[in-house]
Amino acid sequence: MQNSSGAIGHLRDHQTYPATKADLVAACSNLSDFSEEDKKEFETTLPEGSYNSAEEVMTALGLTE
Repeated sequence: MQNSSGAIGHLRDHQTYPATKADLVAACSNLSDFSEEDKKEFETTLPEGSYNSAEEVMTALGLTE
């Protein structure tokens, strides 16, 4: 993911939890500061499930700071 720092910031500061994969993908698709490639990678990489925190999503995606 090219904009991983932006994704981490969004997950921590703007996303509400708990959130399902569908919730997260819908929120991501509306963000103008992410490329279509990053949005597609987010959607295909994130496993189905419900997430209780940004850290859970980051772990599922393999994102680190």
